[in-house]
Amino acid sequence: MIYGVIMAGGSGTRFWPKSRRKTPKHLLHITGELSMIQQTAHRLVRRVPVERIHVITNGDQVDGIRRHLPNLPAGNVVVEPCTRNTAACIGLAAARVAKADPDGMMVVLPADSYVDPVDDFLKVMDAACEVADAEGEIAVLGIAPTFPSTGYGYIHRGRQISERDGIKVFDVLAFKEKPDLETAREFIRSGEYYWNSGSFLWKVSTIMNAFREFMPGLYAALQRIGDAIGTHREAETIAAEYEKLPSVSIDYGVMEHARSVKVVEACYKWDDVGTWKSMENIFPADSAGNVVDAAAEIIDTARCTIVGDPGHLIAAIGVSDLVIIQTPDATLVCHRDRAQDVKKIVDKLHEKGMDSYL
Repeated sequence: MIYGVIMAGGSGTRFWPKSRRKTPKHLLHITGELSMIQQTAHRLVRRVPVERIHVITNGDQVDGIRRHLPNLPAGNVVVEPCTRNTAACIGLAAARVAKADPDGMMVVLPADSYVDPVDDFLKVMDAACEVADAEGEIAVLGIAPTFPSTGYGYIHRGRQISERDGIKVFDVLAFKEKPDLETAREFIRSGEYYWNSGSFLWKVSTIMNAFREFMPGLYAALQRIGDAIGTHREAETIAAEYEKLPSVSIDYGVMEHARSVKVVEACYKWDDVGTWKSMENIFPADSAGNVVDAAAEIIDTARCTIVGDPGHLIAAIGVSDLVIIQTPDATLVCHRDRAQDVKKIVDKLHEKGMDSYL
């Protein structure tokens, strides 16, 4: 059986001032009528019954996730007692799946990626499930890059090993960290690299064996957690074990060491919606390159992203290359090329004790 795992952590920094600690990006309606986590769950539920979908999150976001996913069983919203990066997050989910179904297949997705169209995503997911199931290997979904991004990790593909329903599957030669611009350009020129979407498929036994080999400390903790799941010791065991775990990404902890990883070529439009600048990759712009989701009047304005609350007018005259975001208690104005620095404002507000804005 297939189990869905949605990673829904985050501290609400990259889309400030819309995103906050209790309402990070995946709980916002950034890319459509549904919130990003609702979109992710709706994709999954086409293949996975809702009772087999788990969301891994933190305590601040539990209530929000339950509001956004009211059909999800309450026990399937799993709370990390502290933040320990994606290896521990995935490990916690794997321990729960292994307890219920040692032969289960896991589809692990970030809560906050933009994917379109859904039918193409499902086609790729089906092909990846076949690879992970039939060959007992790790499958990662790779996105054909459209520009030399320095903000994404990359996957270096090797020989093509199969094609399933038109979806190409390759050996993975290496995972590459976020490159500098010239290296990213070399990756694009070679035609041998994919963006790492952070979406994985594997049998639970496969990932547990990988943890045992490459992260034995995490594996031992997961065994103790697994023994406690479903007992009165579950919460206290998870809290005690989690605090001792290292903060390591799944890429660094497992993927860079695993010997049998396949990359499945994704044929859909994808964006990790990493900054406000990403809006221009998703929504159509006007003739001057402006992306506007607000009540706005603009004159001689070009290449701006403008987002505001209903009933609040935003006026712009003679400006260009700006991000302008309005909320009831805070407004952001920054150059579009500095959108990735919004976190610096969040850090500064925290340093000054202005946590009411976070």
